[in-house]
Amino acid sequence: MERQTAEIRAKELQALLSGYNYDYHVLDSPSISDQEYDRLLKELIDIEEAYPDVRTPDSPTQRVGGTILEGFQKVEHRTPMLSLGNAFNEEDLRDFDRKIQETVGADRSYVCELKIDGLAVSLRYENGFFVQGATRGDGTIGEDITENLKTIRSIPLKMKEPYTMEVRGEAYMPKKSFQALNEQKDENGEEPFANPRNAAAGSLRQLDPKIAASRNLDVFVYSIADVGETGVTSHSEGLSLLDSIDFKTNKERRVCENIDQVIEYVEGWNEKRPQLPYEIDGIVIKVDSLAQQAELGFTAKSPRWAIAYKFPAEEVITTLRDIELSVGRTGAITPTAILEPVKVAGTTVSRASLHNEDLIREKDIRIGDHVVVKKAGDIIPEVVNVLEDRRTGEEQPFYMPTQCPECESDLVRIEGEVALRCINPKCPAQIREGFIHFVSRNAMNIDGLGEKVISQLFSANLIIDVADLYLLTKEQLIALERIGEKSADNLLKAIHVTKDNSLERLLFGLGIRHVGAKAAKTLAQHFESMERLQSATREQLTEINEIGEKMADSVVTYFESEEARELIGKLKEVGVQMEYKGTKRAEAGAVESPFSGKTIVLTGKLEQLTRNEAKEKIEGLGGKVTGSVSKKTDLLIAGADAGSKLTKAQDLGIEIWQEEKLVKELFE
Repeated sequence: MERQTAEIRAKELQALLSGYNYDYHVLDSPSISDQEYDRLLKELIDIEEAYPDVRTPDSPTQRVGGTILEGFQKVEHRTPMLSLGNAFNEEDLRDFDRKIQETVGADRSYVCELKIDGLAVSLRYENGFFVQGATRGDGTIGEDITENLKTIRSIPLKMKEPYTMEVRGEAYMPKKSFQALNEQKDENGEEPFANPRNAAAGSLRQLDPKIAASRNLDVFVYSIADVGETGVTSHSEGLSLLDSIDFKTNKERRVCENIDQVIEYVEGWNEKRPQLPYEIDGIVIKVDSLAQQAELGFTAKSPRWAIAYKFPAEEVITTLRDIELSVGRTGAITPTAILEPVKVAGTTVSRASLHNEDLIREKDIRIGDHVVVKKAGDIIPEVVNVLEDRRTGEEQPFYMPTQCPECESDLVRIEGEVALRCINPKCPAQIREGFIHFVSRNAMNIDGLGEKVISQLFSANLIIDVADLYLLTKEQLIALERIGEKSADNLLKAIHVTKDNSLERLLFGLGIRHVGAKAAKTLAQHFESMERLQSATREQLTEINEIGEKMADSVVTYFESEEARELIGKLKEVGVQMEYKGTKRAEAGAVESPFSGKTIVLTGKLEQLTRNEAKEKIEGLGGKVTGSVSKKTDLLIAGADAGSKLTKAQDLGIEIWQEEKLVKELFE
């Protein structure tokens, strides 16, 4: 591509991706599939790598996390980020209103907003471009976390109007992201985050922006620090302006004409807050008029025109009936409290994770104790403490076993970890969890093979290791409960299709400790075959930029085990792909196929493959999948209900295949 063409296309892609990003992360209304977004982003990355001068500061490519930082520079806030005074009950709110009226009179209104429990941040823009982001710090001096904030997709890198301004907001971790992150930490034997606020703060203070990018953070912007050239005269007007120039504000806000309406709003959200996908810990109430705010002024610590109502922490008392143990995929033994069912934050809780033995000892938790329970971050049930004064003497101390509760192998505690582990690779619980991981979306992605079916197969002794999945027969499947002939056919087809997956999916599916989906792809790209990776030394592995010593040791240890060598040999025998099929091989001319060097468009509904699977396999065989039909298109794959793209391809005389032919060329 010539430079002039590249510049035009880069601008087009930057505008398109910024628009799609706004639709998804601000409006919560996706206008494009994830696969298509990723394809366009990859195209833009390629152009900017070839022509670095076309890359702009607001390019969507700048959100993926840059180079590792050496530390955080101090930032002086141009307008101090003051804390708010607190209210804890109705009397406090009425007292706040009384003081407001004593200064500005009865003609006042308030804006009520949800108090997001996250990390306060300041975002500075010059001529519409995001130039610096900082933490609150002590209110006067914060830390420059610009690169980490760029990874939050709801923060515009360029606003619609060329304002020079500083806006304030709250960066937070959604409940779903928090739960997933802590589950991963538990699995790795790491200390979980106490709540989403700590998780968000910890993520934004990582020196490697890629870590922040992986944590799925979000932000709500709640004010303009200095309205200056904007011309707004009220806080609510300022929020509307922020909406219009691409910022994400919280739409649950309300303008209240009197304190009774404020109290009604507070009480309503105290009941409804468990339904929110993010954590709030109160309500912020602000005088709406900026002129009245100026008249009211500040104390040394906080504005007189705003207050934060803090929700009472919901804690309940129940009885701890028992402690159960579960064995995870990596052998980590996790204790779980079995509770007398009790309602907490809107839901009934009967189980709570105790994380590890150290926590049980630290809190002196015993079976039969009366315990205080809350939901960490209003999500995960947690035992806060024990009510020792209610003990009768019948409570039983709990001791972690020395043997695995599933296979009775000796448990070990690896140096530097808090979790006890079963290291028997043939442990039934680990194998079950390993199967679930192996078939999961980011691994082999076997559609229709869920946890229930795996449990049935395992209980019927039809599978011992993951290679056995590829030896299943229709007769074996239809003998299982609730699996008919059609379901069996579909499942066998879904399993068969995954034999041709690229190496990185298999590597991730094997569940090698510390090797996530991204590291699996890095290893597959570098070594290109299972054989070369199996023979890699620790030194060769650590030479790869993204592979550290811990991961290298884990990879070498895995491939040194006899069980792993036997499993990989068995997978080879049943025909599972052992080579990387990505861009590197295709560009090197290692793949010759009917798709090599061709530009291909997929349209309509595919029945036997997902759109993403088809794209991945075609590109693995040297083809290029695009989203639109043009004179440069070589081949169109038409699924069911194909529409305008099929018509255009017919008009241009482009070769057209049905899905059946695609599947035949891919797998036969």
